[in-house]
Amino acid sequence: MLTYLILTVKEIQIMPQKTALLKLYSNRILALAATMPHAGRLAEPDASAMRRSPVCGSKVTVDVTMRDGMITEFAQDVKACALGQAAASITGQNILGATPENIKKARDQLKIMLKDGGPTPDPPFEGFEVLTPAVEYKNRHESILLVLQAASDACDKALVS
Repeated sequence: MLTYLILTVKEIQIMPQKTALLKLYSNRILALAATMPHAGRLAEPDASAMRRSPVCGSKVTVDVTMRDGMITEFAQDVKACALGQAAASITGQNILGATPENIKKARDQLKIMLKDGGPTPDPPFEGFEVLTPAVEYKNRHESILLVLQAASDACDKALVS
């Protein structure tokens, strides 16, 4: 009987965490993760960059082609949780035509949004508001930031090559 009571108390304590996780993985986040644009790799990119999260093991590799200071081709190979995939989906929807400055600004704004509860990134990177529930889950922040970090790194490489 005592074992049953202990197990029941543990379940009651865990239930609010499960409810919060259900909110975190909303249908919109899952839909974004399932419809990630520009998945794969470019045959001949101007530059590539890979970022990996030591916290969760998520990994993102980005390829870019740039013309006149803007991204004209983009591809991403994303091995991440649904939150990282959703961030990659939002990035993929908005990155063509973006400048390295746009990407760095979005990366920095997303980091502030996650770490300090700041506003969502400015255009052309709208859509990250769907990830605001992740603010409470610090262990998910790195996965969410990976794609913009890798895209920024790839742009820097393309500019010097």
